[in-house]
Amino acid sequence: MAHSTFFAAICMLILSHSGVKATTFTIVNKCDYVVWPGILSNAGVQALPQTGFTLQSGETTTISAPTSWGGRFWGRTHCSQDSTGKFSCLTGDCGSGKVECLGNGAAPPATLAEFTLDGAGGLDFFDVSLVDGYNIPMLVVPQGGTGQNCTNTGCVVDLNDSCPSDLKVMSTDGSDGLACKSACEAFGDPQYCCTGAYGTPDTCKPSSYSEVFKTACPRAYSYAYDDKTSTFTCANADYTITFCPTPNTSQKSTQGQQNTETTPTSTSPTLINGTMVYEGGLDESGAGASSPSSSKLTHVVGITMAIWWSWQLF
Repeated sequence: MAHSTFFAAICMLILSHSGVKATTFTIVNKCDYVVWPGILSNAGVQALPQTGFTLQSGETTTISAPTSWGGRFWGRTHCSQDSTGKFSCLTGDCGSGKVECLGNGAAPPATLAEFTLDGAGGLDFFDVSLVDGYNIPMLVVPQGGTGQNCTNTGCVVDLNDSCPSDLKVMSTDGSDGLACKSACEAFGDPQYCCTGAYGTPDTCKPSSYSEVFKTACPRAYSYAYDDKTSTFTCANADYTITFCPTPNTSQKSTQGQQNTETTPTSTSPTLINGTMVYEGGLDESGAGASSPSSSKLTHVVGITMAIWWSWQLF
């Protein structure tokens, strides 16, 4: 009986350390302007303590998400507070009137990083989506995960200046492109929105507009059924989400932006596995460094060995 009780205690201790763990999201702002990240949890999933915050140029913050969490991250830009204290943004605004989004999603167009943790087969499913349009470069890098399809994804190209004119969202003075709409938002046509008669993978196909996004960002979702090349999976990973993974100076500061000056770095696009990225755009991969997951695994192995030796004493 004593052995059984001790063994049960061992199992509980091992599970508490090596069982399904919380996932850490590291949010990095490499833009030369302020970004206000927003977070929306999926329906039926417990909301994270933070739903929106300010991230100055060069700043990093970490957020812990519980097992089986699902939701999305995005960046809000050109944000300000009026004389009444109401907070709003020209892109990615969540309509809460506050820095915290409080359960509201992003108004399109907005670049989205979407996650479903601990899904089918115990895998995390994630993607970067331009289905709701684009407003800011974004890169998602798994840290310490495993799996055949556990790799970086994102859209690191600045599409705001190269956006087709009938999709472009301009600044109030017409001098700058702030975001790039999806064809669905711009025209409301079912063939672009994958609705009605076009509501299946067989009937909804890429359009000339979605191909603009896909050509620039081959791993990002460009339309609703762009699954085969745009969904990625990892086991036991943490994630780094980087805004402007290479120095980006195309968005000029506006009222309330508190722009931080940086020295622009000359970069040129390079193809890696068929995906256009900028030199340095994958630096967040942490190759050769000890990841949080590997450190936790080492910790678990040590605990397990200590328990095994203790068991021999009984």
